[in-house]
Amino acid sequence: MKDVDVVIAGGGIGGLTLALTLHQIGVSSVVLETARAMRPLGVGINIQPNAVRELFALGIGADLLDQVGLPVQEWALLGLNGKEVYAEPRGTFAGYNWPQYAVHRGNLHMLLYHQVIERMGPDAVKLGARALGYDRSNPKQPVCHVQTGDGQEQSYKCTLLIGADGIHSAIRAQMHPDQAPIHWGGAIMWRGTLRAKPMRSPSSFIGLGTHQRRMVIYPISKPDDQGLSLINWIAEVTVDSSGGWQQDSWFRETKLHEFAHHFEDFNYDWLDVPAMLRAADCAYENPMIDRDPISSWVDGPVALMGDAAHPMYPTGSNGASQAIMDARIIGAKLIAHGIGPRALSEYNAELCEPISQLVLRNRSAGPFGLLNLLHDRCGGVFDDIETVIPAQERDTFMGKYKQAAGFAKDMLNAAPATIAVGATV
Repeated sequence: MKDVDVVIAGGGIGGLTLALTLHQIGVSSVVLETARAMRPLGVGINIQPNAVRELFALGIGADLLDQVGLPVQEWALLGLNGKEVYAEPRGTFAGYNWPQYAVHRGNLHMLLYHQVIERMGPDAVKLGARALGYDRSNPKQPVCHVQTGDGQEQSYKCTLLIGADGIHSAIRAQMHPDQAPIHWGGAIMWRGTLRAKPMRSPSSFIGLGTHQRRMVIYPISKPDDQGLSLINWIAEVTVDSSGGWQQDSWFRETKLHEFAHHFEDFNYDWLDVPAMLRAADCAYENPMIDRDPISSWVDGPVALMGDAAHPMYPTGSNGASQAIMDARIIGAKLIAHGIGPRALSEYNAELCEPISQLVLRNRSAGPFGLLNLLHDRCGGVFDDIETVIPAQERDTFMGKYKQAAGFAKDMLNAAPATIAVGATV
């Protein structure tokens, strides 16, 4: 039986950010991670300025983030004919005090992991430790039960338990045993990378197509001496989901011929999607899934965060960003209210309802909803976008999403630090 202030069940981006935050404010913790070895899994993700601000506050600045990605310069949506629907600068290029970063998800994860080990020591993360659930028979000291890689069971006593164990969270399942099953709305994604020249700018995030067929393309490394970057791409098709997901797993490596035919006509003077896909060095398939929002992320001294609390469609590019924000808000509440259930209750009161609404907003395509609107009005093909969706309507649509997701520029730039420099519990 182990004793620690906070047990963090799950060593993903959110869990590791929480460990670093707790270390920063003087709270002891241990991270329990199912994987027996940390490996750089996944492809590209975006970290929004609100979350980059928090990483900077943790001492993870541009010098480190530039090793795993690059600042985003532009965010652009284009119709089926390749013409621009909406474009805007992002991060510091748009006047934010902090950049938006496009990163390799696995490399960011490993960066956070190494930071935890360097700052907190080799025992800060227990690998091969899968959370099974928790015991609240002692209301002041929950116990987290874990299964180790060799099949043995261990228990960790703590003051607080944080479930950061993802969309399949055992902590959430115990907290909400009657929760609805994983929700799949019919979108299938294929992801991969290739070496190529960036498009539109040195770092543009491009969304192309409609909700029925869509490509997302953006670089996740700076150009090399030949002008080539590592380009992340996502190909997405929406199909009938009435029969449910029929595959045995939620994630698998796949072959080009299984999906590339959906995008044969995505060929423009500035981009040849079929050729791009043929040049890809890998391809992975997974359905776009989330869970229905739950009424609370907290059960006394136990709380959920990240995908365990609010798994969401990646259409807003803010799943990892919100996990980082969760970690920092938990830290702020611990400073304000001490290491106890009150802090978790305040965290829940601040985030549960608005982020649950964001989950539902992302089901409606999030900022990509502009492409849905375009499809409804003209089938995705147009000569002059102003005659289809006027500029004021486009700007209003995007502004509302940024506000809901917590990175509206003026509000963020004026906001006080989530955790003041030097603040401790």
